Amino acid sequence: MTTTPPAPSIDGAALLDEVEAFHRRFNIFPSEAAYVAVALWDAHAHLLDCFDSTPRLAFLSPEPGSGKSRALEIVETLVPRPMVAVNASAAALFRAVSGAEGRPTILFDEIDTVFGPKAGDNEELRGFLNAGHRRTGVTYRCVGDSQTVTPFPSYAAVAVAGLGSLPDTILTRAVIIRMRRRARNEKVEPFRARLHEQEGHALRDRLAEWAEQARGWVMGAWPEMPDGVSDRPADVWEGLLSIADAAGGDWPKRARQACLTLVEASRANDKGSLGIRLLTDLRDHVLIGIDRLPTVAILDRLNALDDAPWADLNGRPLDNRRLSKMLSDYVTADGGPIASRNIRTSGGILKGFFAEDLTDAWARYCPSPASATSATPLHPSSEPLTL
Repeated sequence: MTTTPPAPSIDGAALLDEVEAFHRRFNIFPSEAAYVAVALWDAHAHLLDCFDSTPRLAFLSPEPGSGKSRALEIVETLVPRPMVAVNASAAALFRAVSGAEGRPTILFDEIDTVFGPKAGDNEELRGFLNAGHRRTGVTYRCVGDSQTVTPFPSYAAVAVAGLGSLPDTILTRAVIIRMRRRARNEKVEPFRARLHEQEGHALRDRLAEWAEQARGWVMGAWPEMPDGVSDRPADVWEGLLSIADAAGGDWPKRARQACLTLVEASRANDKGSLGIRLLTDLRDHVLIGIDRLPTVAILDRLNALDDAPWADLNGRPLDNRRLSKMLSDYVTADGGPIASRNIRTSGGILKGFFAEDLTDAWARYCPSPASATSATPLHPSSEPLTL
């Protein structure tokens, strides 16, 4: 016979309200959804063993001075066993996670020094962060004189802050907070560690106490997801929504609103791989209402697109060879690689691409079609082609 766990004696909704208010004193986040998500993430770090996966919390911005490090500082006061890591090695992190002192909450500032354009090779650290997303994640190392292959647990809550972006493998496992510099009319209270850490630690201790009481409710919970949130975004938000449901009050509603807001924002900001961006631009801007187009015209239209990368790929515009190579990674509905074919024009036979060859890849890889009803106009130097 299954018994219902006793209700927590601490008011979880009121406690999360206090955690959110604590962040608001020192942080200017870009949206209401961000405050909700960060407060839930703070609480989730106390209940990590209840979940199959843990989302990374990523404070990212295009410029310094946007409050990322301060946000990480406030998180540090609220989570269990914080471990502040700057340029930490993968070996140091996986040994800390598997250490006898207990699993830390890893707070990685200046993550752009690890994954930025000048960071060099950090595949081990990337592998650790990817593996640690799942509770079953481990990192293998050879240990001792006999070099015995030994698995080290990698599962840990991780929050990062940095400039620019992150690898897709981490972004898709993260709650992304895109920080901005404060406007002149936006004011925050100065954070003084000697004064305010104690306040944060008091909230942390109450979160830990509430977490123990709520553990029975959260363990094994399968929260209802908002419409349109599935697959990896659902993995990211499942634990956070479970905590909101356990807390009660208006947190279940606010959490789902925040989930929708931030998932949609991540989709808008994340262009996916360069290949998916190419497929999407071909569908939404190049081959609208056209069943085929010569390669020369496709390149002309792609390179003329505003806010697109095609005119400058490492200092050179997209050319015929690279276009063909990128599209050949995808297949037609018949299973063959997408390839150029002959197109008869008034000027003779030209190589080009057919929309029917791209339709299956569009359906499988691209986001829902934009509301655009016509193709982006040709660059002024382009001349219409008579097919």
